[in-house]
Amino acid sequence: MRRYLPALFLVFSCLAIFPCQADQVDEDFRSVRLQLTDEPSLFQRTTNHAENAAERALAFIGIRYRRGGSSPETGFDCSGLVGHVFKTLGTVLPRTAREISHKGELVHQDELQPGDLVFFNTMRRTFSHVGIYLGNQQFVHAPASGGQVRIDNLREKYWSKRYNGARRLGSL
Repeated sequence: MRRYLPALFLVFSCLAIFPCQADQVDEDFRSVRLQLTDEPSLFQRTTNHAENAAERALAFIGIRYRRGGSSPETGFDCSGLVGHVFKTLGTVLPRTAREISHKGELVHQDELQPGDLVFFNTMRRTFSHVGIYLGNQQFVHAPASGGQVRIDNLREKYWSKRYNGARRLGSL
């Protein structure tokens, strides 16, 4: 204990000489905490980003399917639709469904949220099709040649048999 007496004396002496320092630290801490509560959390920003993606995708319902298409003027394929929607939100994605499937974090099907990306095996290979989850087991996508951007249900036999998984994109 005697070894620590000089150190303790020094600490208490400093506190006696500079008492306002502790008050200033407390005031700074309160100020920073107030600033942080005004800012949305990372979770809120990610959730808002994903929900915005789901909402924006709905604007393209009825746009015709076009293989390799990536704009509303010329038409969309599945990855072109997803890429266009996320690009309008400031996130650039790779061009193909397979490449997109490597982005974000894996999401279990019972944890899907609006804006998550859902992947399917539609061409006898995994991750050959992608859509944007809307909620309530529904997703929007550009299905196939001759089709249009539309909403389908994950529970439909065709889609449930071909479901490959889902990814959640944060702010990439």
